[in-house]
Amino acid sequence: MIHLALHVLLPLAVAAAFFRNRWRSAFVWMMAGMLIDLDHLLATPIYDPLRCSVGFHPLHQWPAIILYLVLLAFPKTRLLGIGLVIHIALDSMDCRINTGVWMTG
Repeated sequence: MIHLALHVLLPLAVAAAFFRNRWRSAFVWMMAGMLIDLDHLLATPIYDPLRCSVGFHPLHQWPAIILYLVLLAFPKTRLLGIGLVIHIALDSMDCRINTGVWMTG
C-alpha cells in the first residue's frame, strides 16, 4: 500500500518543490508516467506481489528505461521523463524490499 501511495506522493512532492508556478500540470504529466503499468495486463497473474516488475514487464525493461532517461534531456518531454524515472525507481525499490533484487533479468 505504501508503494502505491508513493507513486502519487513523490510526483506531487517533486511538482510542488520544483515546479511551483505550474505544479498542477507538472503533477499530471508526471502521473502520466504511471500508465506504463498497463503492461501488467499482459502478465498472468496481472499482479504478483513477489514478482519484480522491473526487467519483467515490457515497459519496465532496459530499452524502455533508457528511453525514459533520454526524455529527461528535452524540456518538452522532461516532466513525463521524470514521472517515468520515478516510477521505475519506486518499482525497483519495491523489488529490492520484496525479493532482495533490484530487477529481474
